[in-house]
Amino acid sequence: MPPPADIVKVAIEWPGANAQLIEMDQKRPLSSIIREVCDGWSLSGSEQFALRYADGPQLYITEQSRGDIKNGTILRLAISPGRAARQLLERIQSHGIDARLEALKELAKLSADPTFATEFINMEGIGTLARLVESGTHFGEMLAFTLTAFLELMDHGIVSWDLISLSFIKQIAGYVNQPMVDVSILQRSLAILESMVLNSHSLYHRVAQEITVGQLIGHLQVSNQEIQTYAIALINALFLKAPEDRRQEEYTNPLEQHLTEMASTLAQKHLRSIILNHVIRGNRPIKAEMAHQLYVLQVLTFNLLEERMMTKMDPNDQAQRDIIFELRRIAFDGENDPTGTEKRKAMYTKDYKMLGFTNHVNPAMDFTQTPPGMLALDNMLYLAKVHQDTYIRIVLENSSREDKHECPFGRCAIELTRMLCEILQVGELPNEGCNDYHPMFFTHDRAWEEFFCVCIQLLNKTWKEMRATAEDFNKVMQVVREQITRALAMKPSSIDQLKNKLRGLNYSEILRLRQSERMSQDDFQSPPIIELRERIQPEILELIKQQRLNRLCEGSCFRKLGNRRRQEKFWFCRLSLNHKVLHYGDLDESPQGEVPFELLSDKIPVSDIKSVVTGKDCPHMKEKSALKQNKEVLELAFSVLYDPDETLNFVAPNKYEYCIWTDGLCALLGREMGSDLTRSDLDTLISMEMKLRLLDLENITIPEAPPPVPKEPSSYNFTYNYS
Repeated sequence: MPPPADIVKVAIEWPGANAQLIEMDQKRPLSSIIREVCDGWSLSGSEQFALRYADGPQLYITEQSRGDIKNGTILRLAISPGRAARQLLERIQSHGIDARLEALKELAKLSADPTFATEFINMEGIGTLARLVESGTHFGEMLAFTLTAFLELMDHGIVSWDLISLSFIKQIAGYVNQPMVDVSILQRSLAILESMVLNSHSLYHRVAQEITVGQLIGHLQVSNQEIQTYAIALINALFLKAPEDRRQEEYTNPLEQHLTEMASTLAQKHLRSIILNHVIRGNRPIKAEMAHQLYVLQVLTFNLLEERMMTKMDPNDQAQRDIIFELRRIAFDGENDPTGTEKRKAMYTKDYKMLGFTNHVNPAMDFTQTPPGMLALDNMLYLAKVHQDTYIRIVLENSSREDKHECPFGRCAIELTRMLCEILQVGELPNEGCNDYHPMFFTHDRAWEEFFCVCIQLLNKTWKEMRATAEDFNKVMQVVREQITRALAMKPSSIDQLKNKLRGLNYSEILRLRQSERMSQDDFQSPPIIELRERIQPEILELIKQQRLNRLCEGSCFRKLGNRRRQEKFWFCRLSLNHKVLHYGDLDESPQGEVPFELLSDKIPVSDIKSVVTGKDCPHMKEKSALKQNKEVLELAFSVLYDPDETLNFVAPNKYEYCIWTDGLCALLGREMGSDLTRSDLDTLISMEMKLRLLDLENITIPEAPPPVPKEPSSYNFTYNYS
């Protein structure tokens, strides 16, 4: 009979005493259980004790968290959090340096516990730590533990960051600005400043006065990726919390971006190139947290475009209309031609039509929709100014086509800008846990504009490949979106590599990919097909299991691992036909065909097998130090553990035999077959079986839901009368 749900069996430890094995009744008060445990060790004052987990973070157990205790958990009797906080507070204020260091070290560990943190904070512990930092008398490990404890305590959100003093901020900023400072101190200082900026609007201004992005750039050039990560995180925090007027000002000149102090620093201080050369192209692989911070920086950089994206064009603003006139001039005039202005004005409408604007008379009206607003016009002007030959070629090439096949440059550029804003999520805040940064956007000072220039050329090329007309505009844009998203998913490392990826994703390749995906996914995602797959899967798994066991019955030859000898030794192993015994024995040479059971002198009853282990968990892989270095051997090793504490060690001749034997042994023990070969066989056999069963339904649309049951007839007087 199983124990009641409210009873958990645990072990409780106390230093210098045998552990107590008790059945903890979760309905009893925790204080009552602690008193009983203390009585078992003759400890008085049970109210001064508490229970903690013996493993992991070793958190204190409270009435609120006791429900997480599982059967078999090892707990530890410890002094209560209030008593521990009081003792540590006294010790960190003592005069003995060694005692203070040990107290701070223990405090740094305990501060992650919310129960302890509440008690310590209630005793004005954070103020004590802040004063220790402000005094400037702590260095090295002592300071590192102090900062760690401070950060852990503040992260619980019990105390407001607004209470932090200016002198504390100056002291922490000083550690960041020092040329030679201990890595652990620098790491924690950067983390504290980041938390200040993110959690307090008033502290942002104070931190921004002490720390600039330029001062943080030096920390990006070190070899320690942890320091680089914290430095970029602080840059992101300063950027994210900067007021709008500091992040980006109005565009006074449409041809140039006027970024403010924060945004201009990103360009002027060569932050981009330093991140590219020292982080992205560094010698170390990018860790998950660094990838997230690079993604955040990428998003915040693109968000500088949001204001232009949401700015409508004023059709009555002459300066803005001059930009459109400049686009027309570059495409059709080449040089400024002041003569014959009146004559040219009569042709403006025709030119604007050739430029692909929807409104030929007043193209400014095309830019009144947001998004993309004025951002589309900025992109078009950048293309015309920086890539003038490409711009002129696109415009003139389309103006020389038949009317029905011309690709409208203006309309395409506006829609493409809107699409790129959606793909790159311009104007949206970064997502927590997302690591989707693109290295190529860190390779160019004007990465957004260059990205647009590549994509507009792709759009023009795809339009030609599709032989599209004006009616096909939306279809072309869908194909272009797919080309761009597929290319971005490949994470090109530069703009040139993006071009190569897009070159391989032409219209015919997109059609091929769509057809391939449609064949493998379309019908197989409907509920009836999914249900059929679930019904078939147990049959296929049983088929695979029988095949594996049959192969074990046939047996396999394995090389014998031993001392280095010139002559190779072999041994053979096979499963009995009734699946109850493993027979094995040594051979002088590799056999040809099946080996009779009579020649295999040793055997292991399957009922004695306890488990199967693989790779580095195998006993013979732990013993052979030379083999540890051989990754190929490690991947082919497996062992059978059987009673009493014996092992049979294998090294398969190849990956196929390894999968066959590990699957077969798992099947014998009633466990799941988890090899790559099983997954591959399962997919192949299920796919074939389903296609066979669905042959009669070819070209018939399978409904998503069963047909509705018809209403009952008004009467049942329609039965056939045989009389």
